[in-house]
Amino acid sequence: MASVVLSEAEKLYIVHGVQEDLRVDGRGCEDYRCAEVETDVVSNTSGSARVKLGETDILVGIKAEMGTPKLEKPDEGYLEFFVDCSSNSPELEGRGGEELGIDIANTLYRVFSCENTVDLKSLCINPKEHCWVLYVDVLLLECGGNIFDAISIAVKAALFNTRIPKVRVLEDEEGTKEIELSDDPYDCIRLNVEEVPCIVTLSKIGYRHVVDATLQEEACSLASLLISVTSKGAITSMKKVGKGSLDPESIFEMMETGQRVGKSLHIALQKLLDEEESLGTSRPKVGFLG
Repeated sequence: MASVVLSEAEKLYIVHGVQEDLRVDGRGCEDYRCAEVETDVVSNTSGSARVKLGETDILVGIKAEMGTPKLEKPDEGYLEFFVDCSSNSPELEGRGGEELGIDIANTLYRVFSCENTVDLKSLCINPKEHCWVLYVDVLLLECGGNIFDAISIAVKAALFNTRIPKVRVLEDEEGTKEIELSDDPYDCIRLNVEEVPCIVTLSKIGYRHVVDATLQEEACSLASLLISVTSKGAITSMKKVGKGSLDPESIFEMMETGQRVGKSLHIALQKLLDEEESLGTSRPKVGFLG
């Protein structure tokens, strides 16, 4: 992961500020940086979104393609994640970026492995034979800290924007099945993203923890807790990262903060997505190159 080198004096300044609930950029310990979210930014996808969280810039594209259901779940579709971390940071070139991409993809698989996260049965076309496979491609354009949270926001926004063509299965007298796609672009399936979790990363700095850490704050943190939280505040998964340790009391405090912050994050994101969709085709598009 991209990192910065700080002197001991700089680290001390950041740590002392966090103890006083005053971070270098003026935020409190539970405040996110200003986020920009835009959907439908890539034309040749089923759904897409771009999220800028501080200096972190994420682009997500989702492509719906027909595939064969998995043997263990013959009446469901499924999601596949690919993460490209070849950003402008030298540390993320080659194996460094590849390993980080695999780690992020595995985290997303774990977050979406919980039941009812996405209605996968609605992606089934013909049990045991055909289903929709959603290929979720994540591109890390710039790393400015807290990439897990930014990616989870972008994935949820892209899923909200995803439109899958409706399909009819036709069967002739001989029992041969044919699949007919609807030509109408408005005749499509929309995914219910209400239960899709967002990741809240809590970084332990000194005796306190902060959300949405910058690269400088990440350099001062020895351990972080990644918590996936639903819009109702339910925790679906947790993952500890970093070389340091966390005592049980800190973990419980971080879980409570994660639930509280996660619910507020979901409310703000859903409000923004609903407002953007209500504008329809009249909304100004910036695009990820804007």
